[in-house]
Amino acid sequence: MSDEPPESLIPYDEIVQDALRAVVGRVLGEVEQSGGLPGEHHFYITFKTRAPGVSIPKHLIERFPDEMTIVIQHRFWDLKVEDDAFSVGLSFGGVPATLYVPFAAVTQFHDPAVEFALTFHASAEEEPREEHEAAENDAPTSEKPEKREKSEKADDGSNVVSVDFTRKK
Repeated sequence: MSDEPPESLIPYDEIVQDALRAVVGRVLGEVEQSGGLPGEHHFYITFKTRAPGVSIPKHLIERFPDEMTIVIQHRFWDLKVEDDAFSVGLSFGGVPATLYVPFAAVTQFHDPAVEFALTFHASAEEEPREEHEAAENDAPTSEKPEKREKSEKADDGSNVVSVDFTRKK
């Protein structure tokens, strides 16, 4: 007799991954309903840029051909959450863009305000995870791009920050 458990015919890993991705959807849905983030909460969301259903501008796919990380904090707009995806307006280098991301494409979700993090397994069709540069949208501001004064000096406020999601304490 083998000491290893028998192979499961029930896809428990897949079921758990789907349930945890639903947590991301529920959190984003609550932000959508309330119209903003509560307290100091903010989110780093990493996703596969070429996963099925992902829609992001071509220049971002060229810059981040595998994965990118976005920040949902001060400078975002038009957050819309569906059962299986979300869309959000963000600014990259001062250029506004709308991103559409299925929850199945999300590989990491982190709320540093409370040190909450989820990491998801890539699906079997995807290539193994590679190290990537974290793409973060522009610096915080509470204004939507269309509401800025035309006389305001252009400041793209772009920055790139390295995020370590593996830290657990």
